[in-house]
Amino acid sequence: MKTFAKYFALSVLTAATTSVMAADEVVVTDEGVAEFSFFKPASVRAEVGTTGYGGAISWSANPYVGVTLGYNGGDISWSDDLSINGNKYDLDMDNNLTYLNAEIRPWANWFYMAAGVGYIDNDYNLERRSGTNASFTVGGERFNAGTTEARITGDLSYKNNIAPYVGVGFSPAITNRWGVFGEIGAYYNGNPTANLSVNPEAAGLIGSEGNRLDVALAEEERDIRTDNKYEWLPVAKLGVSFRF
Repeated sequence: MKTFAKYFALSVLTAATTSVMAADEVVVTDEGVAEFSFFKPASVRAEVGTTGYGGAISWSANPYVGVTLGYNGGDISWSDDLSINGNKYDLDMDNNLTYLNAEIRPWANWFYMAAGVGYIDNDYNLERRSGTNASFTVGGERFNAGTTEARITGDLSYKNNIAPYVGVGFSPAITNRWGVFGEIGAYYNGNPTANLSVNPEAAGLIGSEGNRLDVALAEEERDIRTDNKYEWLPVAKLGVSFRF
């Protein structure tokens, strides 16, 4: 009960302090309640999310405005598959993203809005197997594999693109040096390039509309290159920060 009262009192005190002194922050430490300056110009952070893992450095001109330069990479992915026209492809990601954001803190506290640009060079390797004696669809057309398994492979690539970014985030402090943060947003990247191919043994399969499988696969490629939903690259990440 004492612990609950302690944290309740801290919450009320923090809210009042934020409205009156936005540049200060109150935290609970092992020694009790401590107050320290919220504003520290320089910080570094480690992060992981939908665009890979990496880190960033930040510099704040004042408690309201700062800039962050970071990099995310690696083969981490938020999902093991990707849906294209309702068809599930096994996904293997190779992330390569460098970004520069301006961060605006309207109330000089833990909430911020981010806007900037990213240099995106991401690759998505795709694979899909029909299995034998199975029915599957490609390009909106249904095919029957029979005794010949269809193995579709390919890639989607966001190559050498400078993409604008918008997002929102939070970065509460834990101590006067350490903090945590989270951010969600999206890059407007335009449609990716797409290349899909099928094993030669299955390329001649005839679909429900009379087209060969390789022809239907070319139609699926065109859908990827023109569908608006592939123009946006979502971002969601979490991490820890250290202020100097």
